[in-house]
Amino acid sequence: MKKITLGRTGLSVSRIALGGYPFGGVNRANDWDPWSAAGRAAAIGTVNYALDNGINYIDTAPGYGEGNSERIIGEVMKTRRAETVLATKVRWEGMSKQATINSVRESLKRLNTDRLDIVQFHGGMFTAEQYQHIVKGGPLEGLMELKQKGEIGFIGLTAEEPWTAIQFLAHPEIDVYQVAYNFIYQHAAKHFLIDGTKAGAGIVTMRTMTSGILQRAARYLAPEWQPAHDLFQVCLEFVLSDSRVHAPIVGMRWPHEVDKNIELLEGFTPAFDFAALPRMTADVYKAEDSE
Repeated sequence: MKKITLGRTGLSVSRIALGGYPFGGVNRANDWDPWSAAGRAAAIGTVNYALDNGINYIDTAPGYGEGNSERIIGEVMKTRRAETVLATKVRWEGMSKQATINSVRESLKRLNTDRLDIVQFHGGMFTAEQYQHIVKGGPLEGLMELKQKGEIGFIGLTAEEPWTAIQFLAHPEIDVYQVAYNFIYQHAAKHFLIDGTKAGAGIVTMRTMTSGILQRAARYLAPEWQPAHDLFQVCLEFVLSDSRVHAPIVGMRWPHEVDKNIELLEGFTPAFDFAALPRMTADVYKAEDSE
């Protein structure tokens, strides 16, 4: 398994991460129900299988199935915690310092561990007021206290709109950023990935496979694409081709999905660094002229 250092954290993580949302979300169209006994056993088996095959970075959240994802992963952590870089999240809306601490400690119980490697503020888009609440209203102070006590290793946050995460880069105590960045949503390439890399932050991606949106759109607009090209492969290779991204997060429900993603990773060498991909018309023209 290819490994990479997660920014200034110094953590050595697998080049792809196992996303925990599927262990909290039902997908009946694909006969997936992690709440059932069979589904729970399958999910636990997949987590073990991912670790067996070198995926050591696992990302989850208490909001994934009201703690179901954490509890499933926690079953595996009873015996394999030392093999895992474990990340979860915490709400921040309306949360005080103590409420933040309490929430993380509940996650610690569900995950059967006394220490989390990364705890991230679970966010989407941050207004100036929300930013102020996080950094001055108690939530960040709560995580810093937990870090000082050794209950968490590093602090991070997640952002659906990466532009709104830039303001947090002024706080060096926040080391890890999980941002939406994929083949069809490339906003972060023009701002956050530049500034975050300069700051030495650990950068991971959510929505790596576009959450299936590209695949669904192609079904209607260009149905011939899917048989000719594996669009999931295109999505993974796109993010792996950007040198600023340390670890794309990918949801995997069954061992065969783990196998497929590892096969894609191990068999792929980027032909071009997408950090340098032109994203303005004038830049495209210049690139064509130089070629």
